Amino acid sequence: MKTILQKLFDGQYLDRETAKRCLIEIASEKHNTVQTATFMAAFNMRPIAVEELAGFKDALLELAVPFDLNGQKTIDIVGTGGDGKNTFNISTLSAIVVAGAGYKVTKHGSYGVSSSAGSSDVLQALGYTFTNDRDVLLKQLETANICFLHAPLFHPAMKAVVPIRRQLGMRSFFNMLGPLANPAQPEYQLFGTYSMELSRLYQYIIQEDGRQATIVFSLDGYDEVSLTGPVKLRQKSGEARLEPRDFGLPEYDPSELYGGEGAAEAATIFRSVLQGHGTPAQRDVVLANAGLAIQSMTDGRSLEDGVQEARESLESGRALSVLKKITG
Repeated sequence: MKTILQKLFDGQYLDRETAKRCLIEIASEKHNTVQTATFMAAFNMRPIAVEELAGFKDALLELAVPFDLNGQKTIDIVGTGGDGKNTFNISTLSAIVVAGAGYKVTKHGSYGVSSSAGSSDVLQALGYTFTNDRDVLLKQLETANICFLHAPLFHPAMKAVVPIRRQLGMRSFFNMLGPLANPAQPEYQLFGTYSMELSRLYQYIIQEDGRQATIVFSLDGYDEVSLTGPVKLRQKSGEARLEPRDFGLPEYDPSELYGGEGAAEAATIFRSVLQGHGTPAQRDVVLANAGLAIQSMTDGRSLEDGVQEARESLESGRALSVLKKITG
């Protein structure tokens, strides 16, 4: 590791295989915590290369507990986190709404590191029981159209870095990796990224996978469609800049997306939105992301059609029913 660290400090880049090997060694606790923390911090001092991110992804997927979908077409809706915006759990709520609209969702997520409550924090507070039992998860997918793949259970080899990430308390390349490392590797994904550069990196990596991905970055820094301004959209078919009006929705002030402090407050907001008691901003930003996810899974469907399907899922109570099915 000392040689690798010196290479990084000298401004050199790792090739894909070396990056993969480094992460496998870290997972096996071959290196001490100081070396691991230094390795993680090194990638905050310069942009990560495509080959490095791809190598880290390869390592995570090789070490992961596999999850075979039996050929089912599903979607994951996930943000990288690390945008420092402390929004409520937009991606997870959007996933529930998409499931309520009748689409299959395999949501991958974990506890918050750079935010007060990640997807796992809020779902746990709502009563969801984490498992990596394939039969249980497939049953949830059948009955509720959604299952949640709690990253620590599917990436047990990464437990060595959890305390280090928490102690650092800052964004790291693991934020970039999480969305790419869904063990189900669903055919469709809606990725939210915290920077324009990361959205480009994702585009390069996804192109080689052959999966259908939609990658978004709100130009004011959000890792999702925020409706606080324009959003950059990347798909196989090309790139676009979308305004809130393209979703058929108004623009909102950033303060209206505040996520509260801690899992309990996040869970209150989560439940309130599904019960129809959320603010207009909370409701509409969920509809925007869920609508984009639906549009990305369907041929010939317009973005506003997707938003309308999401609205029907939310207003009919079907989305709330999904939550009740998976939390008991």
